[in-house]
Amino acid sequence: MVDLFDFETYNENNNDSRKIYSVTEINNEIKVILEDSYPSVWISGEISSFKQYSSGHMYFNLKDENSQISAVMFSFQNQKLKFALKDGMQVLLYGKITSYINRGTYQIQVYDVEQQGLGTLQEKFEKLKKKLLEEGLFDETHKRQIPHIVNKIGIVTSKDGAALHDILSVLDRRFSNVEVLIYPVRVQGETAKDEIAQAIQYLNNNHKELDVLLVGRGGGSLEDLWAFNEEKVARAIYNSNIPVISCVGHEVDFTIADFVADLRAPTPSVAAEVVAKNRADIEEKIFMIKDRIIGNINNLVKRYEEKINFFKTCRALSRPYDIYEDKIQRVDEIRERLILQMNNIFSNKQQQLNLNVHKLDLLSPLKIMARGYSVCFNAKGKLLKKVEQVKAGDILDIKLTDGIIKSKVIEVK
Repeated sequence: MVDLFDFETYNENNNDSRKIYSVTEINNEIKVILEDSYPSVWISGEISSFKQYSSGHMYFNLKDENSQISAVMFSFQNQKLKFALKDGMQVLLYGKITSYINRGTYQIQVYDVEQQGLGTLQEKFEKLKKKLLEEGLFDETHKRQIPHIVNKIGIVTSKDGAALHDILSVLDRRFSNVEVLIYPVRVQGETAKDEIAQAIQYLNNNHKELDVLLVGRGGGSLEDLWAFNEEKVARAIYNSNIPVISCVGHEVDFTIADFVADLRAPTPSVAAEVVAKNRADIEEKIFMIKDRIIGNINNLVKRYEEKINFFKTCRALSRPYDIYEDKIQRVDEIRERLILQMNNIFSNKQQQLNLNVHKLDLLSPLKIMARGYSVCFNAKGKLLKKVEQVKAGDILDIKLTDGIIKSKVIEVK
């Protein structure tokens, strides 16, 4: 049987002996107890919610499967680190357990860090990244071009998050008449990946008029952003026919969605600035194009005016017959020159021909035969040069200068 605590009796007996602490006093005593009990400890775990402030101090949580502890590593201690700390990293911390009096929370003040490997989430991240890379989901050839002028934007994010507020603020400031369609989803938790993937698919099937989709959320730890590292979301982005801009977290945050998307914006605000061109910028560009067109037209008009003035004073148009007369005289000169050259050629060829005829005449066998010689051929018309080509009884043709004598061989000597 458990006795109930009797506050009245307690108060009567202890009114004068009670020790009453202020909040600061009790926190100070707890701090001393913790630091005395754990002046130096080694703790193994996974880093999450890592932040480094401009002062250089680092703040993060060290967690395992069931619990977590806050950690701080001041700038004068983290300067000797040989590697950068980040969410998902499995580490071994050395430090002391202390408390932060102002908040009444305890933490480990870190003196040194040893890297043990990738954390569970980081390992899943790297494994999926490698898988999708090998499948080609990150290839630039699959990236769709973001339209230069956007008229209608789809936004997939939390309706209560800072990301939506930032996007709408930028759109209102830069180009207030752009049309926006918001599909609110959870961006954290077990159902987030299904809602995000479903939103992308729904907008593709039912709102094909959208020029671009902005898919993202504000910053957070690796666990907070994990929905955008899910394979289901990555494949939904990859299969989207509408160009997708991933805008998850802060500039230093990278997710699988960033690698698959057609464009990665470091923050939701930057994504809004990319798709919504400033009205003043557009108007200025239109005026620049207008001035350029007018300038080009004026240059063309001036150039054609110069040509017209040239043609008006051109001799070919003002006094065409002068040119015609010159050409007639030039043709006459060329014709006379050609006739003279042809006559010279014919004369030279005639002289050459006569010379060749004379040479042939001198070499002609008829000339020799005219001096009393003859040429003998056998019955087959073959020229006879030696007596051994002939035998008695052969019929021969003896050619003289004025005819042929057919004869029969009586004897060969």
